Amino acid sequence: MRQHPPFKQVLAVIVGNGLEYYDFVTYAFFASQIGRAFFPSNTPGTSLLASLATFGVGFLSRPLGALVIGRLGDRLGRKPAMLLSFFLIGVGVIGLPLIPPYASIGIYAPLLAIVLRLVQGFALGGEVGPSTAFLMEVAPPLRRGLYVSLQATSADFAVFVAGLVGVGLASVLDTAALDAWGWRVALLLGASIVPFGFFMRRRMEETLKPSVPEMDGPPPHGYARIVVLGLVLLSTATTTNYLLQYMTTYASVTLGMPAKIAFGATAVIGLSGVFCDSLGGWLSDRFGRKPIMIIPWMFLAVAVFPTFWMLDQLRTGAALYSACGLLASISTLSSATVIVAITESLPQRVRSGGLALIYALAISVFGGSAQFTVAWLIRATGNPLAPAWYMFCGVIIGLIALFQLPETAPVKVRATSAKPAWSTTPPDPNRGPA
Repeated sequence: MRQHPPFKQVLAVIVGNGLEYYDFVTYAFFASQIGRAFFPSNTPGTSLLASLATFGVGFLSRPLGALVIGRLGDRLGRKPAMLLSFFLIGVGVIGLPLIPPYASIGIYAPLLAIVLRLVQGFALGGEVGPSTAFLMEVAPPLRRGLYVSLQATSADFAVFVAGLVGVGLASVLDTAALDAWGWRVALLLGASIVPFGFFMRRRMEETLKPSVPEMDGPPPHGYARIVVLGLVLLSTATTTNYLLQYMTTYASVTLGMPAKIAFGATAVIGLSGVFCDSLGGWLSDRFGRKPIMIIPWMFLAVAVFPTFWMLDQLRTGAALYSACGLLASISTLSSATVIVAITESLPQRVRSGGLALIYALAISVFGGSAQFTVAWLIRATGNPLAPAWYMFCGVIIGLIALFQLPETAPVKVRATSAKPAWSTTPPDPNRGPA
């Protein structure tokens, strides 16, 4: 069995992923304040929609970042690719809260916000490929699910922290202060870890080993199958994830809850993920990837309508936190395992770029548009259950794809004494007994 890697190596990877989610979640639940700062309007809801559209702009440049930085991770190494992506992430994280409001510099305020979101989207599009490939390659073979799931765990820990920051600021600041500078403080707190994370990544070891022999890759139809299934699965996972992150704005804008209660939803979602992400990864190492993806999504499809109906009827803090905790726990049990299964299906020589591109396309089309689409649907229909319909349809499509996905967990592959015909993962001479 391969030795466990130094903790600093793993921490260097997950710090960047955590920063990504802290920034994105903070933007999501301060969307109304950011909208009033950069997109003032006298029409109700227009500033929020403009802010969410700018949030989605960052997803447009993700596929380009996946092509450039993801392929860089396959050609030059995981480490230089992760250093470049983290530097660009830092530029976006630090720059956005320093932009003056529309009242001070006019049209340049929203233009600068859009440019920084495009830069950050480019960086994030390339981040997921090399970082996930690194964790996959540094992990002991029978612990891949757990190690890769640490990315999702770090993201949800960042969500939890972002929720606490939001609750704290909403408790001590009034609406005017939140609009003026409270959201800027929240974003700058995340920016404070940029130098620390960059220093840690400079000390990482390289895991790309071009000299390691690999089996011949699958025929073109094999890659096509991986790409199609991966796109569908990641579309479902990211749509569900970003809808959950929208719950703070949903609670305050749609349900009319006080800000200090609404911000608590983000903390509950993050805390649920901290426990369930790694639990899902660990369970997938023991029982296989498919059961840990299929069973939670089946429960999610059943629970989503009753949960949103209860929340709409009660509109209390207890109902909001119960709904968020339930949906987030079910969802995050399987979401990290989706990444593991796709990464295991790709050979080392295309692992970084392939995963980055699949992830970027899925999140650009569906993750980036989820919050804007739901906000528009609620406004157009007047139905507060619109998020439930959107989430339910995505989960059903994801379940159909899951049943087509072959098993990739080493413990299952060894147990059947045969590898999937489409898998290109070479035998590991250091793999221990299943």
